[in-house]
Amino acid sequence: MNITVLLSMVPDLVEELEIDASGAALDTQWLRYVISESDDHALEQALLLKDRHGASVSVMALDYGDADQVLFAALARGADEAVKLTGIPEAGLGKRAAAATFKEALGGIRTDLILTGVQAIDDLDAHVAGMLGGMMALPYVGVTRSVEPSGEGKVLVQKEYPGGAAAEIEVTLPAVIGVLSAPQPPRYVPVARIREVMKTRTLDEREAVPATVPAEPAIIRLFKPESAEHAQMLDGSPEELAEQIVKILEDRGLAP
Repeated sequence: MNITVLLSMVPDLVEELEIDASGAALDTQWLRYVISESDDHALEQALLLKDRHGASVSVMALDYGDADQVLFAALARGADEAVKLTGIPEAGLGKRAAAATFKEALGGIRTDLILTGVQAIDDLDAHVAGMLGGMMALPYVGVTRSVEPSGEGKVLVQKEYPGGAAAEIEVTLPAVIGVLSAPQPPRYVPVARIREVMKTRTLDEREAVPATVPAEPAIIRLFKPESAEHAQMLDGSPEELAEQIVKILEDRGLAP
């Protein structure tokens, strides 16, 4: 089985995020990037399939942020190949453009299974994974916590639903899977091992093919949450609280 894992970088929320002079974007001058948490789990899921079933694992990332560091770390953890798509704007791409760029890059690669994180701190609605599946006309299952082979050309995935419910779904390959978590935490790799890999391995750099996609919504303004005292605390018995709530609704014209 040939597996391709798509990795993305997101701002490290340990650092204070600052807004640039335009007021519509983050200041990237001192911004530190880290691998998206669910992408980290997607890589671990791929490596587990390699350990257990002899799969071949390639990782791919857009060239922005700390892509080199993330890709070399993936090689140190056990990936067989690392591909960096160059020619990407410094601030990265919008979600639709990122999915379309990955689609073009994957068109020339023989892969049975595409794994990627189902969401990120800048993509909570899981746009990239789902859009990629749609653009490639491949089966897509998101919010998964386990992927295992289930016969020739098929995998069995465990999909998580709200409320603690889960389902087992058999998917015909090739397919795109949006990983929420791997069966075990992502494996740790020492910094010394990553530095050793950086000296002995190279990244496969490929020019990203520009993708034509519909314009994405423009960000007009970014701002940090502002502290305010808008909450009104109510005291009293249940009956008194009910009367107070009704009075508030009536004063605001919201009660019949």
